[in-house]
Amino acid sequence: MVRQAFVGPLIHTDDNGTLIIIQLGVVIVEDGKINAVLSGADASAAGSCDEVFTLDNGQFLIPGFIDAHTHAVQLPNLGIGYDKSLLDWLETYTFPLERSYTDVNLATRVFEAAVKQTIRTGTTTACYFASLYAEACTILAQKAVQFGQRAFVGKVNMNQPRDDGYYETTEASIGNTERFVKEIQQLESPLVKPIITPRFALSCDMELMQALGKMAREMDLHVQTHVSENIAEIEAVMEAFQQQSSYAAIYDAAGLLTPKTVLAHGVYLTDTELTLLATRETAIIHCPSSNTSLRSGICDVQRLRAKNIKVGLGTDVSGASSFSMLEAMRSALQVSYQLSMLKDNYTPLSYKDVFHMATLGGANALSIGDKVGNLLPGKEFDALVIDLNADGSVLDDLKDTGYTLEEKLQRLIYSGDDRNIVSVYISGRKVK
Repeated sequence: MVRQAFVGPLIHTDDNGTLIIIQLGVVIVEDGKINAVLSGADASAAGSCDEVFTLDNGQFLIPGFIDAHTHAVQLPNLGIGYDKSLLDWLETYTFPLERSYTDVNLATRVFEAAVKQTIRTGTTTACYFASLYAEACTILAQKAVQFGQRAFVGKVNMNQPRDDGYYETTEASIGNTERFVKEIQQLESPLVKPIITPRFALSCDMELMQALGKMAREMDLHVQTHVSENIAEIEAVMEAFQQQSSYAAIYDAAGLLTPKTVLAHGVYLTDTELTLLATRETAIIHCPSSNTSLRSGICDVQRLRAKNIKVGLGTDVSGASSFSMLEAMRSALQVSYQLSMLKDNYTPLSYKDVFHMATLGGANALSIGDKVGNLLPGKEFDALVIDLNADGSVLDDLKDTGYTLEEKLQRLIYSGDDRNIVSVYISGRKVK
């Protein structure tokens, strides 16, 4: 058993999103799990640990970021294609790239880069859409294991015939997904898990989605997909599923709405759909950067929260232009500020809200809030060491009076970048 102690200030949130600030704490970690969080008065307890890490002056600890929706497969298209809206973007840029992942050398290069980039920017848990091709998906899972990232990895399912051949038969899709799940489980990693991943209702028929829903239930797996992102998408979906009353109802009929399901976007969900999602305890992952980059719409997170929907935050690369969760937080704030200028008596999200969404809120959305998301005893030690005075940072402490811890958190969220994330720990292991 390895006992570690991390001594210094720390900031995290509770389940209500309330900011918890400890000016001087000692986090005791045993074999990757937090054993105790002590106040400064109890700092002597660190002396009994095998390893003691004392933060430098000005540094502080926060929980690791949880990117609850991103596409590792799309990394080569980062920064390309924002002249299109969603459906045209998929056809012009995204599907042609994704078809190339039959090349395992490409998959290896891209997925190694994706895992390294997300870790460097502070993402300790990533929920990945991988590829249509199971072999490539397994490579992504192997890279997450290699570099020590906590991850959900999904083999994308698409069985609606296309002229370019970018789809599978129903039988192949089910069989390849079953084999992929077994391959990931055979990695025997406590950090990396498979997730059932129908791309969206336009790419899958009801037979396939029901089979995937059954697989998720029988194997107790998470589910991820997209919902209600773009007006043209919604119209096409409802034309394809005329017997269903709504987009969310399609997934419910397939058995895909569970407490372990995350739906990306949810920009245009109706009140009836939100009531259904709340009943099923299904989460929405807010992807503000891609929603604006592809001009899909503005998601009202406050409305989702008022309907008791669990809400996490996603970078949604490459619909968005960065793997940085700090950028995603800033984008969420900007979108909410814009809504406050368009609506009367509207309270926008605060920096505390988006910090919670990027940490414990994301963990709760992914139904892993009992394991990660904040720095409490019994949870895995997934944490970031933040230094606003790091080399190259634009956030040097220039005020003679200094900054409070809460002010430092604000500065990180509004103006920080990966240079300010000087260390990354996942399950007690330093990965940056």
